[in-house]
Amino acid sequence: MPAAASAQYNLRQATQGGTNNNTTLSDDDYQQRKADGTTGTKKGWGRDTTSNYKPIPIGLRQWVIDERLGDTIPAQNNDTVVHQFCNFNLVDGYNGEYSHIGNVGSPRLSRIFLNRQEPSQLAFLQPFDFFLTSLRDFRFTNTLSPITNLAYHKVGSNQQGQDRVRAYFASNINKLSGIGFKLDYLYGRGYYNNQTNSQFGGTVFGYYLGDKYNMHAYINANHSKMAENGGIENDAYITNPQSFPQKYTSRDIPTVFDQVWNRNDNQTYYLTHRYNAGRYVEREVPDSLRPKMPSDTELLAGLKDSVRQALKTDSLRRLAVIDSLRTRWTNSLVIPKDYVPITSFIHTLQIDNLHHTNYAHRTPANYYTHHYYGLDSHVEDKNNTTAIRNTLGLQMREGFNKWAKMGITLFATHELRTTHLPDSIYGAQDTLALRRYRENNISVGGVISKTQGSLLHYNVTGEVWLAGEDAGQFKVDAVGDLNLRIRRDTLQLKVHGYVKSLNPTFFQRHFHSQFSWWDHEGMDKEFRERIEGWLSLRRTRTSLRVGFENINNYTYLAMQNSLLSGRQPSTLTTDYSHNIESLQATHGIQVFSASLNQDFKFGPLHWDNELTFQHTTNDNVLPLPAFNAYSNLYLVFRIAKVLRVQLGGDIRYFTKYYAPDYYANVQQFAVQDPTCPRVRCGNYPIINAYANLHIKHCRIYASVNHVNAGRGRYFLAPHHPIDPLNIHFGVSWNFFD
Repeated sequence: MPAAASAQYNLRQATQGGTNNNTTLSDDDYQQRKADGTTGTKKGWGRDTTSNYKPIPIGLRQWVIDERLGDTIPAQNNDTVVHQFCNFNLVDGYNGEYSHIGNVGSPRLSRIFLNRQEPSQLAFLQPFDFFLTSLRDFRFTNTLSPITNLAYHKVGSNQQGQDRVRAYFASNINKLSGIGFKLDYLYGRGYYNNQTNSQFGGTVFGYYLGDKYNMHAYINANHSKMAENGGIENDAYITNPQSFPQKYTSRDIPTVFDQVWNRNDNQTYYLTHRYNAGRYVEREVPDSLRPKMPSDTELLAGLKDSVRQALKTDSLRRLAVIDSLRTRWTNSLVIPKDYVPITSFIHTLQIDNLHHTNYAHRTPANYYTHHYYGLDSHVEDKNNTTAIRNTLGLQMREGFNKWAKMGITLFATHELRTTHLPDSIYGAQDTLALRRYRENNISVGGVISKTQGSLLHYNVTGEVWLAGEDAGQFKVDAVGDLNLRIRRDTLQLKVHGYVKSLNPTFFQRHFHSQFSWWDHEGMDKEFRERIEGWLSLRRTRTSLRVGFENINNYTYLAMQNSLLSGRQPSTLTTDYSHNIESLQATHGIQVFSASLNQDFKFGPLHWDNELTFQHTTNDNVLPLPAFNAYSNLYLVFRIAKVLRVQLGGDIRYFTKYYAPDYYANVQQFAVQDPTCPRVRCGNYPIINAYANLHIKHCRIYASVNHVNAGRGRYFLAPHHPIDPLNIHFGVSWNFFD
């Protein structure tokens, strides 16, 4: 079989359950029955109690898909990962690199600039990527037997704590197709007032991976409602509690808002399918597995006795019969063949719908600088966005075209975006009109890739917008890796770079609400250039990432505060009226970043480290901490050979910087106003202690987070302290049936 055919066969076998490279679990139940002597045949009182017990096949394969073209990409199964399971339900991420406003499920923003995603057209959803699983991260599952994963996470008490329940189910219909669903419910009461957060999400998926036809379908719906408190009134409640005549608990600290909420309802409908034109090729089978020609005696044994007796006296006729039997046996063999796609015809449809509402029954006097319409006691700002994207693609598979050995894909995309915003007020009843904005875009692009082999891989994607609101946009994105064997180690060098000229998103150009309003028709396209590389050594557990990015016309959200009459300049949020605006930087910005991951192992003792250095040339527009660190020290050992224990503690730290503020009216992080006194966050370690347990199909953790809580500046965002010392508990259980 050609190499390309072999690669395609291996991928298909993997996604159909033929291989189990990702996750293999031992059949503990069967082994237990075997130890107890309950397998095989048993005698009963006058009846046969023969048991034909068969162990349940356990094993699964997961993959993610490319959103545009539906290509499958192998992925790790997160529902069986034991390492750092205690960090799964933390908003600040597995390695503590996100800033957020405290409660579970709250908006967050990565402090590592190179990890940030480009702005989304659905801006209100982007800060909630902790809870919302994007399509590009969703895992499709092929399993040898139906699998159900149930998980429960608990933080603190019933009065202040947080709860999260997750359920994931996947089952094969046959070797080529499967279905499943995921449910996720999160409810956080919060340790501070007016901080309640409730989120519910559900996903249904299915796939079919035949020889000639492939399909992935995905439907996702989410509902979230979040109470906004605007931060605490005075940071001194945290930083200097001795300055107050009495001791305040987190629930006693006054907050700016007490009757303000944001609500998001969004749905995603997705279908990608393709027809593969190709050919069948014989499967390569090792000689050890090939059927062996029976001996002459075995071949003649199938003949009648009279014929065998006659052949004993006629040697020439006997040889002729044996030759005939050998030919018949050879012709009877069924040679296994595999279907190898050569050209694929692709269609992808994606529909996204978002309904965002900001409610307020009471607004503090003079908190907002502008008041465009309505009453402070009845705020109900609504924004609706629908995006429909259709893509047609033609993919020529790698290794089957004489004039192009690499894989080549051509595609064309049409996108329709419709947004409704509040507009003018008219009539005697001050009725608020809704204005519809409709934007059509047409783009074309291509992909050149090499995925076969073990030495060199690359993927280059280019796209240009020909017509519509975003006409003139373009992006070129390239990634490649080189793998070299050095003695008993593997050195991997990975390079990523892009050039993008992108129109600011609709939200960056237009937004209307009772307290914030902007229309920027003449914004320039944002131009970005990035180059970054990774160097990793598996044996030494070392990985180094270095990147540089240049940005022109950087588009960002900025706070614009005004000192209230009679007040003195301070860092108190109540001394200012507030406004937010979408702006563009007038000068280019450069960002340099270097990250080192170094893990050590000394017998059962492990020490994992991630250190990141960053530099920005304009911290008034793009503030970043100069240094961000995560360190995890732990022991790994087993009890009675079946219970795996990970016991240790980790620490998160970043240097002081002018962290972006959180603006509740739009649920976004915005740069602090440099014309007013600003607040610096950081230079405060956050320490957690934990225990992770794993036995059979069950994972359990218990942790004490923020064990060093006390006097200090434990803010990740201005005026929004993180939770005080709290206890986390979680359990995740896989069921195979």
